Amino acid sequence: MYSQQSHIDTKGREFIDNHVQYRAFLENHRRIMEKAMKGGPEEAIRKHRSRNKLLARERIELLTDPGTPFLELSTLAAFGQYDDSFPGAGIVTGIGMIHGQEAIIIANDATVKGGTYVKETIRKHIRAQEIAMQNNLPCVYMVDSGGIFLPAQAEVFPDKEDFGRIFYNQAQLSAQGCPQIALVMGSCTAGGAYIPAMSDETVIVRNQGTIFIGGPPLVKAATGEVVTPEELGGAEVHTTRSGVADHFAENDQHAISICRSIFETLQPGRKQQLSLREAEEPLYDPWELPGVIQTDPKKQTDPYEVIARLLDGSRFHEFKARYATTLVTGFGHIMGYPVGVVANGGVLFAESSLKGTHFIQLCNFRKIPLLFLQNITGFMVGKAYETAGLARDGAKLVHAVANATVPKITIITGGSYGAGNYAMAGRAFNPHFLFMWPAARISVMGGQQAANVLAQVKSEQMQARGMPPDPDGIEQLKEDILKKYEEEGSAYYSSSRLWDDGIIEPMQTRQVVAMAIATSLNKPWAEPRSGIYRM
Repeated sequence: MYSQQSHIDTKGREFIDNHVQYRAFLENHRRIMEKAMKGGPEEAIRKHRSRNKLLARERIELLTDPGTPFLELSTLAAFGQYDDSFPGAGIVTGIGMIHGQEAIIIANDATVKGGTYVKETIRKHIRAQEIAMQNNLPCVYMVDSGGIFLPAQAEVFPDKEDFGRIFYNQAQLSAQGCPQIALVMGSCTAGGAYIPAMSDETVIVRNQGTIFIGGPPLVKAATGEVVTPEELGGAEVHTTRSGVADHFAENDQHAISICRSIFETLQPGRKQQLSLREAEEPLYDPWELPGVIQTDPKKQTDPYEVIARLLDGSRFHEFKARYATTLVTGFGHIMGYPVGVVANGGVLFAESSLKGTHFIQLCNFRKIPLLFLQNITGFMVGKAYETAGLARDGAKLVHAVANATVPKITIITGGSYGAGNYAMAGRAFNPHFLFMWPAARISVMGGQQAANVLAQVKSEQMQARGMPPDPDGIEQLKEDILKKYEEEGSAYYSSSRLWDDGIIEPMQTRQVVAMAIATSLNKPWAEPRSGIYRM
């Protein structure tokens, strides 16, 4: 492989201007993240600690192996919604190492509305289980939740992907051989009681954890019986009489110690073998990425400059370097793991689609994970391209992406628009992981294009009705559309609704991609397959 050479002048005006502008994005991002990771209000945090309970992230830190990273997922779920009263959607999820084994950890944050579930909480919980299923990972549930947020019950209870799906997934995961372990560290009420009840092993904390289908107020209303939470469903009851829990813990620390002990009994499953190299830093500093990225959406970021700051030794074996140059494809390594890179350098043409299809097939048969670096305005439009069969050739690329059996990891570095999102392994195409950079944008098309299209449609409608043109009304329509697309196209709008697995800083990309690939090795990959390619 040859080292990819950088041609950017890091002392030049364009680099410096980009760097200054992107640093502003990063500073804003860090403020938002810090606020979300704080959890609930100060009063709720004080109340939580007064009960001798650890905070959710403190519990996770104690559970995971010292000195190992924790890949937190969807930190900004529910951001900007519910008057920002559900930071992180009241739950912390991610991948951590426990006795050298990657595991999904799902921890309720009881400082956020008592750990109750809104729509985004459920989506975040289920997404973590999907990752466990896709990668054959054990799950640890740190339960401290009041169950469904009752004012929003119609949005979270009855449908296929609502609250009940959590328990369905637990049953499926257990059957698949992914251990399900619950630590009951607080309330576990109503339907939530099935999380520990359906786990392979359950730990419950004395005078703190409770499990019951109906709490004391419901019991009194239904039967007249007066009973305390501990008498109804505490640790003593469930470890000596009901058998719902298996291990009795004195406090959070003891429960976590028991969980780590359980992991010592787990047997490793079959893994995917991958030829690794010794990790090395790129020739060009990843901290230069903020200066590489074009903050002006009308300018295309050079994919080679990004690649040079992501790959080990900046070495890149490019595939079809001289053909269909708006799509860059080639092989490299990230922290010792082999990757096949698919990066946008402009709009997708028919030739770009064929090139991408060929390369994805190579990676599929060679068992090399795919890394998609998305910065795409979409497919080329126009009579000549449609007549030549762009849709047919684009469909080949979409087929290849959909049926790739190696892990797909997608990073949205800039724009992600229209069918280009799908062709570059967007969320609908089930990538193993999808992350966005802070200034990235995602929508069906750019705001300006959408405003122009809708303005033209409106003008044509008025003409068809014999109405005079209304320039002021058309301009107001454009302004409204631009404002709407500006808000709904941001990475934060996306992450709030779990269209991605989180927003990461460009400088973190190497570590995140390496962790994603390492996680994917816990399950053998399926053999290559494909559908019918329209010729």
